[in-house]
Amino acid sequence: MRISRLFSHQHIRLLLGILVTILLLAHVVGALNLSFIQAMERFAYDARLQLLTPGGLDDHIVIVDIDETSLQQEGHWPWGRNKLAQLLDRLFDQYQARLVAFDVVFAEKDESSGLAALQTMRQAQISQRPDIAQLIDALAPGLDYDQQFADSMRGRNVVLGYYFRHDSRMQHNIGALPPPVMQADVIAGRDIAYQQASGYGANLPLLQQQAKAAGHFNPDPDEDGITRRIPLLVAYQDGVYEALSLAVARQVLGNVQVMPGFSHSMHYAGMEWLELGQLKIPVDANLNALIPYRGRQGSFPYVSAADVLHGKVPQQQLQDRIVLIGTTAPGLMDLRATPVQSVYPGVEIHANMIAGILDGSVRQQPAYTLGAEFLLLMLLGVGLSILLPRMRPVPATMLSAAVLSLLVLSNLLSWKIGVVLPLASALLLVALLYVLNMSYGYFIESRSKRHLAQLFGQYVPPELVAEMAARPNQLGLEGESREMTVLFCDVRRFTTISEALDPQTLAKLMNEYLTAMTRVIHQHRGTIDKYMGDAIMAFWGAPLHDEQHAANAVNASLDMVRELEKVNAGFQEKGWPALKIGIGLNTGEMTVGNMGSEFRMAYTVLGDAVNLGSRLESLCEYYAEPVIVSEFAVRAATQYLYRELDLIRVKGKDAPVRIYAPIMVEDAAAEQELNQYELALAAYRQQQWQQANIAFMALQTMYGGRRIYTLYLERINHFSRHAPEADWDGVFNFGSKRGEA
Repeated sequence: MRISRLFSHQHIRLLLGILVTILLLAHVVGALNLSFIQAMERFAYDARLQLLTPGGLDDHIVIVDIDETSLQQEGHWPWGRNKLAQLLDRLFDQYQARLVAFDVVFAEKDESSGLAALQTMRQAQISQRPDIAQLIDALAPGLDYDQQFADSMRGRNVVLGYYFRHDSRMQHNIGALPPPVMQADVIAGRDIAYQQASGYGANLPLLQQQAKAAGHFNPDPDEDGITRRIPLLVAYQDGVYEALSLAVARQVLGNVQVMPGFSHSMHYAGMEWLELGQLKIPVDANLNALIPYRGRQGSFPYVSAADVLHGKVPQQQLQDRIVLIGTTAPGLMDLRATPVQSVYPGVEIHANMIAGILDGSVRQQPAYTLGAEFLLLMLLGVGLSILLPRMRPVPATMLSAAVLSLLVLSNLLSWKIGVVLPLASALLLVALLYVLNMSYGYFIESRSKRHLAQLFGQYVPPELVAEMAARPNQLGLEGESREMTVLFCDVRRFTTISEALDPQTLAKLMNEYLTAMTRVIHQHRGTIDKYMGDAIMAFWGAPLHDEQHAANAVNASLDMVRELEKVNAGFQEKGWPALKIGIGLNTGEMTVGNMGSEFRMAYTVLGDAVNLGSRLESLCEYYAEPVIVSEFAVRAATQYLYRELDLIRVKGKDAPVRIYAPIMVEDAAAEQELNQYELALAAYRQQQWQQANIAFMALQTMYGGRRIYTLYLERINHFSRHAPEADWDGVFNFGSKRGEA
């Protein structure tokens, strides 16, 4: 019955594990949207990114920062285009920058010079004052800041920025787009969910015509508002347009062409990378690229735009560098939330992306990882659902920890080689299966403990009940045969004591006595069978197997004698009579289990070995020993020192049995007495009556009047006058007066 219940629990755990696995698989394939798993995956991505960012300073890209200092020195933003022209002239002429890119859009004309007002005045004065009109015409070129800025870009490696709109309600476009990097029909018909813009805000045509290239700087944050990727290509009408970082990288590489990269697999039609000459940029199904953050803000050198304008920056810091012009000033609203820092300059995001494209550190997260995740979850789910229900808590914990560690380590290794694999769903599956099995086991175990406590709480201590629950396979209530040790304990002359006490006092005395003795038995892993008036019956070796059952029983019997001394001291203070006990121990094959009738059952032991234990207890008064154990118990508990008392044949048994008394105090004097006693006993059994008599007389004189010495002196006196029969084997037969055969 127990086995069938065990298997049913395993089946339930297996089914629950498979159900959890199916739920996660449904999420992976998109049939079920579990947003918390997506949040966990983003958290896991951020944790890996923060843990494994390369750090350090990449000085190949320099950020010219329109910071608070620059705004204080040069005036509020936007600056006049003539100042930006000066900035470009400084960067190219004095500092010999390799490329300059603007993380700024110049969508409106610069009218800060007052040129528009002068043109209006010219129209008003041209007929009346031709000289004023001529003067205005002469001043106009110097006040056309847009033209000055365009002239400063002419022939130089300058990349502008712009943005796309995705709100179809806003139809008005601003400025002029650059030429597309490819036509939309190049990727038409492919499984690519790229962004489709509805409008744009771009630079003045005058400026766009002079720039070498331009790229959009549209952010694409995830649902939690954190920027982890950049859309490298965005479609608008019939063209496909590049991001600012891609435009910069292309110009650095010599204005190479952007080519789509498709997998050779016949089962996947999506684009997996973009080709820039010899470089490959991994992209996902939406043509987004993961930003390879180097670290927190400051991974690239910053210089103040004001310092560049005034020539205060060292030449070597900007020479032959890629220069990005952007802002970190909070009021200009170009700050983003990123995995490495909650407030991060947008211009440095572009710097990270450009550096990643050029050095090949952009990590790939191809669409086929979805299939890998599905297969991994299926293997983990089925495997752990089968294994964990069959394992005990410690091995199950070790296995789960090992699987979790292996998942994390293998994922980190794939990250190091540039492949981003899903992690959260696999970790969650392993954790859920572990918690499911441990929780199920815990509650079932708790229920089993309560059941065991109901069954065995009156027999064994709570500590043993907990151990029984931990080892249920060793339990059984049906009758079975085991080698065990039984103990019988009885109070000497109890009838006389009970007659001298009133019922209330007698009840209190017995309660204190039985409690103290039971506590000792429990401390030594014993099971209380029953109380029989003043007698106690206990056994060792059930309900749990105990390899040391005999040793534990002997130890308990000795401690019971010692504990009785403390109990008697308390009784003396209360004016109660002192108690004396006798304990009999025997080891042997016994039948143990629930036995009784349909009206009452009890967990008990039966058998000849039990009966012998009871007979030994009754001999304690005859030999004046508090504890008597059989030779079978002595063989099973050899670590103690014993005094052989006799070789006896009890009533109802043909085979004789040796009985012993364990030595209470083991010291040199006890060992010396025991050695002399063994010599005396050997002389007795060899019928050397005179020698034996002398030996026992010496023992009685030297070590006091032990009852056993008196018994043997009486027997020697008898056998000296009445020789035993020729086949006498030294056995004392209880029932004959002097042990005659």
